[in-house]
Amino acid sequence: QVQLVESGGGLVQAGGSLRLSCAASGLTFSRNAMGWFRQAPGKERGFVAAISWNGATTNYADSVKGRFTISRDNDKNTVYLQLNSMTPEDTAVSYCAARNKYFVGSNYYSLYEYMYWGQGTQVTVSS
Repeated sequence: QVQLVESGGGLVQAGGSLRLSCAASGLTFSRNAMGWFRQAPGKERGFVAAISWNGATTNYADSVKGRFTISRDNDKNTVYLQLNSMTPEDTAVSYCAARNKYFVGSNYYSLYEYMYWGQGTQVTVSS
């Protein structure tokens, strides 16, 4: 069945960088817009970034604009999130999600727009 598997999380110092990957299988990857969400300890899961099927459209949460970059490689069925200039506030479990739509719509920030979810990967930023 559908699987989304995140990787690339870990421990970094403030100001450092990570590159997360999400490998998809069991779905037609190129027909799905993709998203990244994260959940910090004691907080609700929130939107980070989204990308349309061909990468032409991207969206970001205000808290990560200018620091994070979402991209995808449809030949590899993989979506990426580059995290730069990280702060302790970025400490969270990061989740990859797939939409059953080609495009990033007006509700790209909503959890309910995404049909499939990965298991998450831990991102920890130390001071």
